[in-house]
Amino acid sequence: MSDDIDYDLTVEQWETLKSLRTPVLRLSASRGFALEDLVALGLATISENVAAMTPTGRKALIRGSSKLWDVAA
Repeated sequence: MSDDIDYDLTVEQWETLKSLRTPVLRLSASRGFALEDLVALGLATISENVAAMTPTGRKALIRGSSKLWDVAA
């Protein structure tokens, strides 16, 4: 059985998650709201004012979103 979860993130949330491939000190205000959502989902974390992707966030980013597959095709 697989424990993977398909996250139904918005394009802004995916872009924010991608930007966290390296830890980020500051994000724009619009990305800040997306970051809050990612933290709530356990895909990102904020420690000492630095946002970073969690291991779960890395898995979600690698797996991608079926919602975005049509765009890539």
